[in-house]
Amino acid sequence: MLAISACASSARQEELAYVERPVEVLYNEATGALDRRLWDEAALRFAEVQRQHPYSIWAQRSLLMTAYAHYKSSNFDECISSAQEYIALHPGAEGAPYAYYLIGVSNFDQIIDVGREQARSELALAALNEVVRRFPQSEYAKDAELKLDMVRDQLAGKEMEIGRFYLRRNEQLAAVNRFRNVIEKYDTTTHTPEALHRLVEAYLTIGLTGQAQAAGAVLGYNYPDSVWYRDTYALLTSQGVTPEVKPDGDEGWLARTWKRIF
Repeated sequence: MLAISACASSARQEELAYVERPVEVLYNEATGALDRRLWDEAALRFAEVQRQHPYSIWAQRSLLMTAYAHYKSSNFDECISSAQEYIALHPGAEGAPYAYYLIGVSNFDQIIDVGREQARSELALAALNEVVRRFPQSEYAKDAELKLDMVRDQLAGKEMEIGRFYLRRNEQLAAVNRFRNVIEKYDTTTHTPEALHRLVEAYLTIGLTGQAQAAGAVLGYNYPDSVWYRDTYALLTSQGVTPEVKPDGDEGWLARTWKRIF
């Protein structure tokens, strides 16, 4: 019994013995495995439909269902591979939006904490953007947009972590670049107020008072009730300056990014 169980648990790594059978029977067996939440077995049986009847409409459906079964089993790389194959073979098919969505959520579900490398977050961002761009009216677009907000917040959080690290090492210019990335690329995330405050800190340290005042003004205009603006205001006034934009000042990238205040 143990041997049989071990074989069953690794079923997705094997192939079913080839026994030619009607396509409807094979497909029904595969969907039956899905109903019983036997994800690996379902993936194998859908693959068998494709193997025995590659030119049928059932094969097209089975390829997408193979991707779904892999996703439910948390075999994300296999899911992505099957979904990509579906898109390559059937780019205009009814299931294409769902195939793109499966790629996006497979990457999304593998995102790790901001303390580690964020390559998977970048992949999720690109894939979910494809869902929204290609199929804005689909049932998957709304969920993709919600997940996109979470991915952007994750990537902004990583930039903030690195920027703070540079601040602690007194590498102000390197820190500024990280905080700029947050403001330019992820300005709708929860990290933007802190990024503006950290810019004020960094600019004051290297003597760019005008830039610090401009960053403080942007922070005050957009987040007047935030704790970060209170800290920024106290920091600037302790240096004898206030958050403002000078008419003849050169705020450069900040002015271009936040046109509504300049």
